[in-house]
Amino acid sequence: MPYRSPLLDVPGSIPSPDDHPEAGVPWHWGDPFAEQRTASRSVVVIDRSHREFLAVSGEERLSWLHLVISQHVTGLAEGSGTEALVLDSQGRVETHMVLAHLDGTVYLDSDAGSRVTSALPKGGPQTLHEYLEAMKFWSKVDIRDATGELALLTVLGPDAERVLSAVGAEVGPEPYAVAALPGGGFARRMPWPGRWSVDLAVPRAALVDWWKKLTDAGARAAGSWVFDALRVESVRPRLGVDTDDRTIPHEVGWVGSAAHVAKGCYRGQETVSKVHNVGRPPRNLLLLHLDGSPEVTPETGDPVLLDGRTVGRIGTVIQHHELGPIALALVKRSTPVGAELLAGSEDNLVQAAIDPDSVPAEQPAPGRAAAAQLRG
Repeated sequence: MPYRSPLLDVPGSIPSPDDHPEAGVPWHWGDPFAEQRTASRSVVVIDRSHREFLAVSGEERLSWLHLVISQHVTGLAEGSGTEALVLDSQGRVETHMVLAHLDGTVYLDSDAGSRVTSALPKGGPQTLHEYLEAMKFWSKVDIRDATGELALLTVLGPDAERVLSAVGAEVGPEPYAVAALPGGGFARRMPWPGRWSVDLAVPRAALVDWWKKLTDAGARAAGSWVFDALRVESVRPRLGVDTDDRTIPHEVGWVGSAAHVAKGCYRGQETVSKVHNVGRPPRNLLLLHLDGSPEVTPETGDPVLLDGRTVGRIGTVIQHHELGPIALALVKRSTPVGAELLAGSEDNLVQAAIDPDSVPAEQPAPGRAAAAQLRG
């Protein structure tokens, strides 16, 4: 049965459409643009309780995880976290997760419905839990589904520290710092979206109580629309929306943050290392500004066109309170930064332009030079 957050029963919440990637949690609370403004100027709290949790414990938890995920975690200290991927043998992204190491357990949270499709097939795609269980062999680890134990809330905004302090959710200032919450669960500082972001993994049975504590402390209720708008502005991908079945970590900015280039012993590592050291990714995840004058916008999966040729793929499309209609898109690396693009299909075709600030630093000339010139 599809997940439905209990916060959808709180007056004022508006659910996401059933076919939306964030279905099951509030999409907004009546005024998504005002909620975005509050996130940039004060503080909001966003229900992300549809994310799934796994808990990995046991004396070999770090050395074993080090072998099966893309990140270097043998030295992951208690009270810290990171991001990681599961890749296929060609280095293509299958699953993205965020980690938190606390009290002898590594918690992994991922988007609802994450699947591993290429390894150890058992009649079809495996859940992340099934995949990790299949890779356990004789390792001294225990893997349990903790989705019924924990639910995720995200606090965003420059006043986040004040609200977190009021509810006893103290966490260090460094990215991915992790600290226990009073009553169970943990807080994890995130480097995105926006400059002030803290995830609270709260006991699922206390989700409504925590929501009330945070809003009573001054956080405005906000929906997944706000999170997506800030995520797109930050050029951070969502698996399965901004990625396709050919995406490698380099294309979407996951090298370093989620995939380690020097460690071996994980599936897809050869591709990660080779592209990092001797090549360049064929595509880059870029921010597109869309023409807002038509009453249509492109949809996820629609093409990005240059002179009638497909040069990219549209991912997340969102209305931003300051930037207007924007989108993330995987675009061929050779596409000129100042090119006049079209995004969409026949019925929703609009003009689009690459935001030069989203061009990766390693982009070769003329793309990088053009980006610098456009910035002035």
